[in-house]
Amino acid sequence: MNAITRRDFVKLSTAAALAPLGARAIEPFKRAGKARLQLSLAAYSFREFFKDSTHKRAKEPAADQAIDMFQFIDFCAEHGCDGAELTAYYFPKDVTDAYLLKVRRHAFLRGVAVSGTSVGNNFAHPKGEARDQQIADVKKWIDRAAVMGAPHIRIFAGVPPKGTDAATARAMCLDAIEECCDYAGRHGIFLGLENHGGIVAKPEELLEIVKAVKSPWFGVNLDTGNYIIPDPYAGLEATAPYAVNVQLKVEIKRDPKGANEPSDLPRLVKILRAANYQGYVALEYEAKEDPWTVVPRVLKQMKELFVA
Repeated sequence: MNAITRRDFVKLSTAAALAPLGARAIEPFKRAGKARLQLSLAAYSFREFFKDSTHKRAKEPAADQAIDMFQFIDFCAEHGCDGAELTAYYFPKDVTDAYLLKVRRHAFLRGVAVSGTSVGNNFAHPKGEARDQQIADVKKWIDRAAVMGAPHIRIFAGVPPKGTDAATARAMCLDAIEECCDYAGRHGIFLGLENHGGIVAKPEELLEIVKAVKSPWFGVNLDTGNYIIPDPYAGLEATAPYAVNVQLKVEIKRDPKGANEPSDLPRLVKILRAANYQGYVALEYEAKEDPWTVVPRVLKQMKELFVA
């Protein structure tokens, strides 16, 4: 590996300092240097085991199996993760800043960065109370992310309610994203729009919105298992250059009626390297097998691929 010269360092530093932060449409990120993949784990991987949950579950975890965010962070540390993605769904219902600061302190002392958090919003609503509430909820988690020191929040575009056409939903979504990005930018936090069905189910639909957003604090939260199209890898290649966070899945699906198939992890890593991605890659485990058994094995494989 060639050592960076002082001239190169000055050149790169100057380019970064002069990079514009004004409002502009999103373009693929031009990152200096080589791809750098940092290992993270999404709390969603253990969604059935958190003692606190805003989502309904088939059954509550047994007392001796229930975990909290502090134990999840410990798990991340014990398995060599650089970061922990703390999904908003699994915090106590009435979470306070004091609690969030305890989480931040605990993560720091375990040597684990809070790589981000994620919210479950729907920006496809028409103007009105429901849409206003969705925007307010995202802003609330921007405040909370700032307290935790989380640099990124995963957001959704959403599904249009009955009677709202796709074009109107996209316009409403774009407007809501820009409003929230303006708020997030004042806290130094990125918002990443996930390729998560609804009005962004296909790569071209996602990119139509992404390319239109005018904010330097916005990009794609690239979920490797969410493109249910004949060639999901081609969809990931098209959107990876816009990624500000990656959630890696161990399975993909090419057809809504088809079966899941194992993800080609080396190919996924190759796609990220080709896009010169630099940032967190969080395992978000959704397969049927026991996460306590499978997650450590997949994290080990990811770590080996990242340094290969």
